[in-house]
Amino acid sequence: MQHAPGDAPASPASSTSASVDTHCPYCALQCGMTLRPTAADGRTGTDSGAETDSGVEVVERTAFPVNRGALCGKGRTAPALLSSRVRLTEPLVRRPDTGGLEPATWEEALDRVAEGLAATGRAHGPDAVGVFGGGGLTNEKAYALGKFARVVLGTSQIDYNGRFCMSSAAAAHQRAFGLDRGLPFPLADVSRTGCVILVGSNLAETMPPALRYLTELREAGGRLIVIDPRRTRTAEQADLHLAPRPGTDLALALGLLHLVVAEGRVDEEFIARRTAGWEEARAAAMAHWPELVERITGVPVPELRRAVSMFCDAENSMVLTARGPEQQSKGTDTVGAWINLCLATGRAGRPLSGYGCLTGQGNGQGGREHGQKADQLPGYRKLDDPAARAHVAGVWGVDPDALPGPGRSAYELLDALGGDVRGLLLMGSNPLVSAPRAAHIESRLRSLDFLAVADVVLSETAALADVVLPVAQWAEETGTTTNLEGRVILRRAAVSPPPGVRTDLAVLNGLAARLGWEKGFPADPEEVFDELRRASAGGPADYSGITYRRIAEEDGVFWPCPETAEAAGTDSEGAGSADRDAPGPEAADVTGSHPDTPAAGGASAPRPGTLHPGTPRLFLDRFATADGRARFVPVSHRPAAEEPDAEYPVLLTTGRVLSQYQSGAQTRRVAELNEAAPGPFVQLHPLLADRLGAAEGASLAVVSRRGRTVAPARISRDIRPDTVFMPFHWAGPGRANTVTNPALDPVSRMPEFKVCAVRVELAED
Repeated sequence: MQHAPGDAPASPASSTSASVDTHCPYCALQCGMTLRPTAADGRTGTDSGAETDSGVEVVERTAFPVNRGALCGKGRTAPALLSSRVRLTEPLVRRPDTGGLEPATWEEALDRVAEGLAATGRAHGPDAVGVFGGGGLTNEKAYALGKFARVVLGTSQIDYNGRFCMSSAAAAHQRAFGLDRGLPFPLADVSRTGCVILVGSNLAETMPPALRYLTELREAGGRLIVIDPRRTRTAEQADLHLAPRPGTDLALALGLLHLVVAEGRVDEEFIARRTAGWEEARAAAMAHWPELVERITGVPVPELRRAVSMFCDAENSMVLTARGPEQQSKGTDTVGAWINLCLATGRAGRPLSGYGCLTGQGNGQGGREHGQKADQLPGYRKLDDPAARAHVAGVWGVDPDALPGPGRSAYELLDALGGDVRGLLLMGSNPLVSAPRAAHIESRLRSLDFLAVADVVLSETAALADVVLPVAQWAEETGTTTNLEGRVILRRAAVSPPPGVRTDLAVLNGLAARLGWEKGFPADPEEVFDELRRASAGGPADYSGITYRRIAEEDGVFWPCPETAEAAGTDSEGAGSADRDAPGPEAADVTGSHPDTPAAGGASAPRPGTLHPGTPRLFLDRFATADGRARFVPVSHRPAAEEPDAEYPVLLTTGRVLSQYQSGAQTRRVAELNEAAPGPFVQLHPLLADRLGAAEGASLAVVSRRGRTVAPARISRDIRPDTVFMPFHWAGPGRANTVTNPALDPVSRMPEFKVCAVRVELAED
């Protein structure tokens, strides 16, 4: 077994006696915050009076433009996760004699992982080794993990939990615009538009600091339409709340487009000048007349007409989607229908209007741009594109033909565990809780020949591993993430990790050395980022002009950002000037990068040879397609993969609550958050509760064709009578994903988390 510098403990993140500006470890807002040293006795000095041994406390960072100092409870209490009392501080290996996980040295742990992965590959071939990443990994870690899988392991079997986040929106973005970036404009533009249709998002609980933009929108005279089967905290803020039956968002969007056509609200000039494919999309929409859509969705025709009036009467309008319409087996088409609505009304490709997706995970955007997604190489290059393979292979110093092709998507990879895929390296994910049909995925994880997990805490998935590697987290290491706007930001180390903890980059360094690659996997994040810049150069997600220094000086840099304006080109057919009179992100103008930049899709050009400014707004002059035109995609409504029947007569939808995050592996370890949200529940309407004979707090079983979950009843008129809701943050008997449906979208391979058929019954004591 080879040894290398990675065998030595990673250099600790620099301790500091001064305050450090950084970012929250949770959602895609990536809120700015400052970490300030605490008193020696461990008291944080916060109003909550909480105590921690982390050595830092969170204080407001009002200068960062995204959250302007506002933080939710998760961000405010994030230092609690730095405590050695709640996290892993030494490697664990499973001992054959006891079958339990026991402490080990780093040398033994890394030797075990390297040999486990290598032995699996020798016995069954390189594709028998899988790699599963996470949407919370920094850009540097996501990049290094993808490179490690393809270069060191030679496997095509890599994907990440971001596939469960916005993959349907990404696919629809690509089809319509030729480029996928969550928001093609800064979040600040939301408060300046005239009308927002918010589809399947509960911002008030999932990313509370962003709610201020909707509040400011309405204070300025704008209108808010919220589409959600539940009357959430966000829906309570709306001028109009539409509550469709789960799984019918596609029909709803098509019904609105039908009315746009019927009422003569189509922007024919915009369609002729900047789009293609309208006639086919129009014909598909006209098959969804309002009365039919009312029968499918349950939304009354007058409300449909009112929504169209509010959206079209405003000078500028936006549609923002989240997991509600996306986590469906027709999620790509559903998002496509909302994009069609924007294109047909001319609400795209101009300031203060357009379609955008509210990314969920902290680095859900950057995580897929740089190589841990099954079909992509760094820079959002396609893995099956010979030119892309040649470019990235050149940066990596390998033969392009040696790179494997596209692999399985996330659920398909997890489903193959113990079969075609015999060994797995997992970083920053907890699929035992977060994957659909979770009991089945748990059995697949248990059937592996070898499982290694690198994580901050002993998650439910890590508890099944043969080797567990304790890794550093947000405040203990430096690295970049890309927020929901496409703004690349810099998290800075503020404290040292515990002595027994290493960074993910140091882990990959040590494993690569043991597997014959002593060079090419540095543990220094800035060195990795510099290589990422080269690998992304010229690609759709071009980061080559972004540096740590620029990020720090500019409060983040929007991609695409070639190294210079000259690199972006100067003579693009169809290029025009952006509207410089519109308000900019913060105090900037509305121009983006030069229209010749393939990813930028159009905006005014900086002077050739100057430093490229980044691209806060996309598509102002042209879209990122070959001819610069956006593509209408004809779509038609189809039922959910699993509709209610006599045996399973109720619809289940799932989501998040304010005080927990994703699989809960981290937030469930914070006392203050657990007090606010101590466990799962089943939200149901009083009419359904009466039929069941269920009182508030009664133990209810929710049963699907895949399993059974049990949680207390929470009775509310804020949900449809034919629907129940469960949050998905918990393991054990209340694990919501035990019953969810893994039916996949044919384009994005997104599972249908948001709708499945269940029966609800009183649980036996």
